[in-house]
Amino acid sequence: MKVAIVGAGAIGAYVGAALHRAGAEVHLIARGPHLAAMRRDGVRVLSPRGDFTARPPVTDDPGEVGPVDYVFLGLKANSYATSGPLVHPLLHGDTAVIAAQNGIPWWYFHGLPGPYGGRRIDSVDPGGAVSATLPPRRAIGCVVYAATEIEAPGVVRHLEGTRFSIGEPDLSVSRRCLEFSEAMRAGGLKCPVEPDLRSDIWIKLLGNISFNPISALTRATMARICRHTGTLALVESMMRETLDVAASLGCHPKISVERRIAGAERVGDHKTSTLQDLEKGKPLELDVLLAAVVELASLTGTDVPTLRVVHALADLLATTTSGEGPR
Repeated sequence: MKVAIVGAGAIGAYVGAALHRAGAEVHLIARGPHLAAMRRDGVRVLSPRGDFTARPPVTDDPGEVGPVDYVFLGLKANSYATSGPLVHPLLHGDTAVIAAQNGIPWWYFHGLPGPYGGRRIDSVDPGGAVSATLPPRRAIGCVVYAATEIEAPGVVRHLEGTRFSIGEPDLSVSRRCLEFSEAMRAGGLKCPVEPDLRSDIWIKLLGNISFNPISALTRATMARICRHTGTLALVESMMRETLDVAASLGCHPKISVERRIAGAERVGDHKTSTLQDLEKGKPLELDVLLAAVVELASLTGTDVPTLRVVHALADLLATTTSGEGPR
């Protein structure tokens, strides 16, 4: 098995190191000081489960790697449309693209039976730009439950969790999913193949759609949001509206709002990825987390007043910090 990790940051380098340790042919594609450090010293993983170092090939030029069996995308979803130069040199006719993203994926309606089958979600695939770069037939969905961070260039700290749920958009259990799952498990990670990954997508999205924009707007950690009466009520409302949208699309995640909030509060004084991006001056990944669900609410006629208010505020914040004009 030949795998390329495109965007070998905290999650990508962690996955690449685990696969390499299991014997897969892995190539990391990165840039900057992180690239230089991994070339020199390998990927150092610091983990409660045991530290280790892996030394897969590292490059900033995917042309050096050539076609692979799997491309694992460690990029933020808002860069998918422009990822062609990184991804296309890695593709052959059957290459699968495993998109480890938060939020609603561009392939959501691909292969899905029912009235919305094949429909494009403009918030996450504007003008079809993502589908043109990453054809949905290549996509394997991936919901990440692991938490990692770059402690220093070339050094990944694994904080908690080892689960990477994967699944086909068309609800099948494919050979390519089973093969990748086996390689991940050989590397010490959990990688269940879910016949309906969309349920996992909505369960994780319950936290992202509420805590991420609120944290960016208030600069508060997850624990502080949970302990403040007003923002706790806001989170509850956003989660219930999100479950209503999921139900309107025929998806009924088996988790309660109360359980989801309790799990988030246990994370403690953690800054969400959106707040971290805001503090670093990076683009905010809110289209796949919030705008897409508001768009799906409009599509299905679902009433989501709280989501619409928070989306308006967060969207203004995103356009203000990025210097873009109003959308």
